[in-house]
Amino acid sequence: MSRSKGTEKTRIPSVWAREQRRTDQPALSRDAIVREAIAMLDAEGIEALSMRKLGARLNAGATSLYRHVATKDELMELAVDEVAAEIHVPPSDSPDWRAAVTEAAGSFRTTALRHPWLTLVLGQAGLAYLGPNYMSFSERLAALFTAAGFPEPSRAIDTVFSYVIGMSTTEAAWLTTVARSGETESEFVARLLPTAQQVSADYDHLAAAGPETSAQAADPAKLRDDKFTYGLEVVLDGLALRLAK
Repeated sequence: MSRSKGTEKTRIPSVWAREQRRTDQPALSRDAIVREAIAMLDAEGIEALSMRKLGARLNAGATSLYRHVATKDELMELAVDEVAAEIHVPPSDSPDWRAAVTEAAGSFRTTALRHPWLTLVLGQAGLAYLGPNYMSFSERLAALFTAAGFPEPSRAIDTVFSYVIGMSTTEAAWLTTVARSGETESEFVARLLPTAQQVSADYDHLAAAGPETSAQAADPAKLRDDKFTYGLEVVLDGLALRLAK
């Protein structure tokens, strides 16, 4: 008896929800495809990635790639999960939960800046959160916040990582712009600084930020680090107050 249209189950559109196909081409593996895709994404960005270009880099036709990865969306899911393995989360029995969370947040930011496309696709890559590496990352975070005593660890995690992802996205976009200029970050800032100072002189509150713009020209990377650390400490201060209640 055939199943009626109304009772058909909807397939989950995710690489993690289907069986991996067997192939007679052992030289071309899914792992090799994902590694090359990540190299392309890091070097050229999301817009440059296509199955045709990826196949050319691997000396294989796009049809060969589709035997391992059904769609570009699946490829992005796999890429997200692969780089999620680079994020370090301290063990749940760490003596200082704030220091442990700070380390995990810093590791996420470092990974996101190493792979500037990551934060842009986290919410777009299908069910990327089903990947084993990303699930392990989430589980370790949950264990850390649970051990710290948070009654609703998922909400504390969302609070921290909404900040971390937001800041990392902004930084990654900035560093991508700098890279496209062909200049170092210091050179890029130094070129823009006179215009920024001229504009800020017309506004009292912006003019008061003069020392910061000078620091940005001298060491922009340190200024970005300081801003990230300051904001993270403010978020953790708030969570610490709630934990004390």
